Amino acid sequence: MNAAAASQHPTVDVHAHVLIPALQQAVAENDPEGFAALQALEVRRNGPESMANSGLMIKERWPQLTDLNRRLADMDSQGVDVQLVSPSPSHFYYFAAEELSVTLARQANEAVRDYVNNVPDRLNGLGLVPLQHPHLMVEALDHAVVECGLLGVEIGSFAGTPGDPERTTVELSDPRLEPFWNRAEDLGAIVFLHPFGCSLDERLDRFYLANTVSQPAENAVALSHLIFSGVLDRHPDLKILAAHGGGYLPTTIGRSDHAWKVRPEAQRCAEPPSSYLRKIFFDSLVHNPRELRSLIEASGPGQVLLGSDYPFDMGSERPVGEVHAAGLPEADTAAILAGNAARLGITAAAALTTRATTQGA
Repeated sequence: MNAAAASQHPTVDVHAHVLIPALQQAVAENDPEGFAALQALEVRRNGPESMANSGLMIKERWPQLTDLNRRLADMDSQGVDVQLVSPSPSHFYYFAAEELSVTLARQANEAVRDYVNNVPDRLNGLGLVPLQHPHLMVEALDHAVVECGLLGVEIGSFAGTPGDPERTTVELSDPRLEPFWNRAEDLGAIVFLHPFGCSLDERLDRFYLANTVSQPAENAVALSHLIFSGVLDRHPDLKILAAHGGGYLPTTIGRSDHAWKVRPEAQRCAEPPSSYLRKIFFDSLVHNPRELRSLIEASGPGQVLLGSDYPFDMGSERPVGEVHAAGLPEADTAAILAGNAARLGITAAAALTTRATTQGA
């Protein structure tokens, strides 16, 4: 890449995580019973074999999750100029009571702010909001975006435990989220949808189905709640960014369109569900060039952005190469690697100017 191209077309990875050990410690100290219950739920959902393997994976990748210099070196080797960094979804802690949930969101937002501010020319950040307490989400969103200068927030696909009468499940179609969607739209904030956990529980407790099946299933369910409930009709400028290519929904959207045509209860959105795929943003992390081409066919090339899920083992160690492997038109590839991120305001011009000057010398 020549100097002019480098300055105009930063390669941006919108799906990368950081671990915040102090946040987990705060939860364990302030709500030991809730934290223990969460750990027990994770064992039940994942099964002992996957839990053991995940523990080894986290131990092995600890430097990548916490060490800034290692992250920057890996970005350079991948050909990534800028990362949009979000907390590990394990930090959602949607069981936390109101006061603790506000404290945790603020602590996460400030930790991400401090982390990305070390290298603002290479990193942008997303914060957290307490999805389990809809009336507190606007306050946390304002803290993340207005006070901490982050580009938005990361949320899960739902909060609560379905079937548990003591915990009301919050779906993304919940009317109580309307003030949050309003404020996110007003701020131009990115809302990064990243599932963590699945209500299918023990049905997925072997073969790592708790990840391979649950993540795309939860994405499909959460996005369907947003579409069918009319959230995207009421908030047409909302910037929803879905991890893992939106899961199963984009490439099986025909069934949703058919339901919209024949079932009155599925007609609470103004247009066929497939039309909303061109209003949602997706990352490119689908692990297969054919599936990436199918995602682009469903959503349009202007809605897909580079994503790696750095540094987890279900991510990609060569995300840029995987986009190129799809054999897309040059303009589509450029949009996915850079242009679409710029439209969402994910840039770091200072870094690129420096890099371009160095390369052009």
